Amino acid sequence: MAISFGEFIQLLLSSPAILVTLTLTLGVVLVNGWTDAPNAIATCVSTRSMTPRNAILMAAVFNFLGVFAMTAINAKVAQTMAKMVDFGGNTDDAVVALCAALFAIVVWATAAWYFGIPTSESHALIAGVSGAAIALQGGIDGINGAEWIKVLYGLVLSTVMGLSLGFLVVKLVGVLFKNIERQSTTTFFRNSQIAGAAAMAFMHGAQDGQKFIGIFLLGIALSQGNTATDFVIPIWLMLLCSTVMALGTAIGGGKIIKTVGVNMVKLETYQGFSADFAGAVSLLTASLLGLPVSTTHTKTTAIMGVGAGRHLSSVNWLTVKEMVFTWVLTFPGCGFVGYLMAKLFIRIF
Repeated sequence: MAISFGEFIQLLLSSPAILVTLTLTLGVVLVNGWTDAPNAIATCVSTRSMTPRNAILMAAVFNFLGVFAMTAINAKVAQTMAKMVDFGGNTDDAVVALCAALFAIVVWATAAWYFGIPTSESHALIAGVSGAAIALQGGIDGINGAEWIKVLYGLVLSTVMGLSLGFLVVKLVGVLFKNIERQSTTTFFRNSQIAGAAAMAFMHGAQDGQKFIGIFLLGIALSQGNTATDFVIPIWLMLLCSTVMALGTAIGGGKIIKTVGVNMVKLETYQGFSADFAGAVSLLTASLLGLPVSTTHTKTTAIMGVGAGRHLSSVNWLTVKEMVFTWVLTFPGCGFVGYLMAKLFIRIF
């Protein structure tokens, strides 16, 4: 399926369903930009390598570039997201259920941002859409197991790679710079950390932008009465999603920066660089494999690995416990909200 911008505008004017789908999708992208993207820059702010304002502006730019570049090069994550669920043959109800799922995600993510909890919009998106599909199909027939298993693979990969790379990179840096005076390396690691944070922001856009593009194209297909999930991603949609995500990032996320970059582990510049490098490599690997992973989860486990590389007591395990609880809660919690919203929306509309 391929759709030009002109064809999309015609559909938008003729179909209220597409207008609602667009509004909710862009709402989720915007919320993702201001709640999820701050994780990419949390460490460089906590180590004072950048001011919060400059870091947020940098993240906005590289989120934009990440969405656009990775989607053009490798759109496997978007394909996985579009094929992950089966809304059945009734495309009218399917569009309503998808809109209900997106609404549930906005509510969930906004509540998490309000309380300063670094929840994962990626997990919320997967859970909400899956819950809505289950509600519509009346059971697990709404889940395409072959694609959904990639979510579990991604969860394991992001955890293992984030932790292990964070641990190994900080150890390697310690060995390589062992005989060099700490003060003389400060400028080098400060600049390296800025580059690492830019790479993290780029990969955040690359991962999360594709997820929302895949879901939005699924919504367009369903609103046209088409259940096929093979599509060509148009350039105008890449630009639209990347712009909205960049805008959301520019709005900021001070609470989450404080939780991830300050409360969990006290980092020096070389440790912040190690966490950013480990997180970016993990996200790139997952993106190339077509695995939808959480940028929040990946970056946070990388920071935990870096902290553990110094000493286990360096990690604030109470903060880690709170965040892990939130991650675990997101799948059943947002899935249940998506399920209830889908049932409610179908009854109303």
